[in-house]
Amino acid sequence: MKKVIILTLLVGLSFSCSESFFDLKPQGRASLDQLSTKNGINALLIGAYSLLDGVGAGNTGRQSTISNYVFGGISSDDAVKGTDAGDQPEQSFIEQYNWLSDNTYFLGKWWHSYDGVARCNEVIQIVANVKDMTDAEKTQAIAEARFLRAHYHFEAKKMWNNVPFIDEKIYNRDDPNSTKIPNDKDIWPNIEADFDFAAKNLPVTQAQKGRATQWAAKSYLAKAYIFQKKWAAAKTLLEDVVKNSGKSLVANYHDNYRTVTNNNSESIFEVQFSVNDGTTGNNGNAGDNLNWPYSATAPGRGCCGFYQPSHNLVNAFKTENGLPMIGTAADGTLDTYNKVDLPSDQGIVAATAFTLDKTIPVDPRLDWTVGRRGVNFLDWGPMPGSTWIRDQAYAGPFTGKKWMYYLAEENSTTHSTSRRNVNNNYRLIKLSHVLLWLAECEVELGNLAAAEGYVNQIRVRAKTGSVQDPTVTYKVEPYPTGTFAGKGADYARNAVRMEQRLEFAMEGHRFFDLVRWGIAEKVLNKYAAEESVQGTEPSGRKFNKRSYMAGKVFASKNLYFPLPQDEILNSQKGGQPTLKQNPGY
Repeated sequence: MKKVIILTLLVGLSFSCSESFFDLKPQGRASLDQLSTKNGINALLIGAYSLLDGVGAGNTGRQSTISNYVFGGISSDDAVKGTDAGDQPEQSFIEQYNWLSDNTYFLGKWWHSYDGVARCNEVIQIVANVKDMTDAEKTQAIAEARFLRAHYHFEAKKMWNNVPFIDEKIYNRDDPNSTKIPNDKDIWPNIEADFDFAAKNLPVTQAQKGRATQWAAKSYLAKAYIFQKKWAAAKTLLEDVVKNSGKSLVANYHDNYRTVTNNNSESIFEVQFSVNDGTTGNNGNAGDNLNWPYSATAPGRGCCGFYQPSHNLVNAFKTENGLPMIGTAADGTLDTYNKVDLPSDQGIVAATAFTLDKTIPVDPRLDWTVGRRGVNFLDWGPMPGSTWIRDQAYAGPFTGKKWMYYLAEENSTTHSTSRRNVNNNYRLIKLSHVLLWLAECEVELGNLAAAEGYVNQIRVRAKTGSVQDPTVTYKVEPYPTGTFAGKGADYARNAVRMEQRLEFAMEGHRFFDLVRWGIAEKVLNKYAAEESVQGTEPSGRKFNKRSYMAGKVFASKNLYFPLPQDEILNSQKGGQPTLKQNPGY
């Protein structure tokens, strides 16, 4: 003990005359000197890319996963929360349009979006002082950072609409008050500027998979234009991508949802998932690790039964003469597909004999998207029904499928030890997106024949590609030439929108599409009314759907989510908040 005391005194004496002893650097944080190198900038960029999966910013994960399954899926008519009534009530509130500003899911998404923005700004700020990079290398690093910054702001914009844009001139890593600015300006011009800079300064290809390219930036800029209804500007960019990017549709639709076909010819920007790579903590698609069948005999091997397809979505895949069941009204409530339900085992226990009527024609994309009893589930055999569902009476008989792995792929190269974190990448932008955005532009610009051609490229692929179960009656056809022109713009518009739903179902886009189309209130109120009552099958059998949706109302305020109350409180400067809550909350 005496030796310790003496040593302490000696150390104190040796530094007593030096002020540098008290000049301590923050622990666990790299200094500007350490980061002001080519390797440092690359590390910062990787950190900015790493948040694309939605995991790693504070206590976030499923609140901010790239799939947006909560905000874009269960808030729409595509999906229900799933599982059982008592699990994750925050999701139940979102599903039922009971949106409160203290919901932790909104806070998690906000943290994630602006943590991503901060990481991008640090790249842009620091790169100017780096000595071992060429000007061209610096420009490309800035372009990648601005692409990512635009992405994170885009995520915030479509969630809350009224959000601040934080650029490198505002952000100060040493001043927490620097980012406390009002959310009183439209940030679309800022998002456009970032994507435009990226498009002009990124290469057409990247040596490392997952890094942004010129084609990713042009496609994303076009998406920003489409959200603002800038049809002509979007069309110019999208045509460039189609003609010059070298991208092509893969022959089989499901190759966009398999680990072994990650980064395929159709992919334009893909969020990379990795497993068993020597890193610690969450990896793979960790933000979606609740969205698996509940059974230990199913993919994921048990837990947790969230994010189940709705009856409405399943019915949307019915076809009539190979075409979707849509009409010509312009209000988004025209479709006839939901009047009679596709047969299922809802209300029929697994131990009860059940034979699915497979004679009703459906689009083959249904069974690549949805697991349903009696139909092959990848290579796991026919889905056994409610033994894979946590609470079928509550959440329905279906499970999602696009992020699942094949039984033959159940090994360490596909998933982590939990088997629910997989390296099946999330395809954020595909050529199929580009083609259907082009179709949307052409409808709005009055070029119905051109729109029909783009939609038919997608439908021909659905027709000629592989099928999940050869015992099911699959029937999908392209629209006969002249259908759009003959039936008019409203029909063509609805056909394009339906095609986007079918092609990208359960990928987290649906709610945001309904909002930007201006039909969310009518569609979602119709959905809540229909999904809450008894369903009827062609045989006349009736069954209960989602009774908890009875009386739920999607109001105009629900077009955007409430800003997190914590962030409004934290935004105070001079005793007044700089952030203003969205109307109605």
